[in-house]
Amino acid sequence: MSTAQHKIGSGFGATTTAAEAIAGADLTGKLAVVTGGYSGIGLETTRALVGAGAHVVIPARRPEAVLDRAGVEVDRLDLGDLDSVRDFADRFLATGRSIDLLIANAGVMACPETRVGPGWEAQFATNHLGHFALVNRLWPAVAEGARVVSLSSRGHHYSPIRWDDVQFTRGYDKWAAYGQAKTANVLFAVRLDELGASRGVHAFALHPGGIMTPLQRHLSEAEKIERGWIDEAGNYLVQFKTPEQGAATTVWAATSPQLAGLGGLYLEDCDVAELSPADAVGMTESGVRRYAVDRDEARRLWTLSAELTGVDAFA
Repeated sequence: MSTAQHKIGSGFGATTTAAEAIAGADLTGKLAVVTGGYSGIGLETTRALVGAGAHVVIPARRPEAVLDRAGVEVDRLDLGDLDSVRDFADRFLATGRSIDLLIANAGVMACPETRVGPGWEAQFATNHLGHFALVNRLWPAVAEGARVVSLSSRGHHYSPIRWDDVQFTRGYDKWAAYGQAKTANVLFAVRLDELGASRGVHAFALHPGGIMTPLQRHLSEAEKIERGWIDEAGNYLVQFKTPEQGAATTVWAATSPQLAGLGGLYLEDCDVAELSPADAVGMTESGVRRYAVDRDEARRLWTLSAELTGVDAFA
């Protein structure tokens, strides 16, 4: 397949921090919306954006639990509840403000089988459908030349879109469900970049890296040992990024002039990722799977998502 998925030699890497990735950026007067911007790498993303002068709106399930800080406002949003998504978007649109950076950061990983809304599988519904509905409802406020950033994961290697059983009605596998949701996050950026091109809006998806954050809350110590992350004494066996390093690719995607004119790409370690080998089996050390950046797959998923959520800003 013809693709722009090739490293551009950004000069950054896996150990780059959010502060380093955003150094020199002046976001004075810019407004960013960051879902989950109060915890883990989302919090570090917020700190970096505010530090560069941006005003950050954080949609949160429990806004009362988010600490007040200068340059930040918090509002209520549950991505697993489309009524909540609609209400948040309506409140924001009523303010008449424009969005310069929209970062879909919040998500869940490898949770027990959970159903939300009309029986949707929770990881697909929360990580993808909630953000799909949110971006489409906020689209009237998205400024020309804005950037939309969709946090995916190398976990997308676990599964393409399961077109024959998207909602896992015939048996649940938490890692396959996570993989499908993360593939959906990439395909969303691919299609949104196509649709937003006429207004100069570009979208990117990314793998932030392996970071120990509350995202792992559904994993037991035994599972972490089984996956080779820690030993029985709780010592790390792999080199995880710090939360500030984990936020670096997000803020680079959102602000870097090195990405000017580009879009619809999957990023990792503050650079454009290469395609994984076509014959790759299982999770590879780096790269993006071809099915996750396939434009036909992206269009098909957009159509399905619009049907499920009843929202499509481009219809």
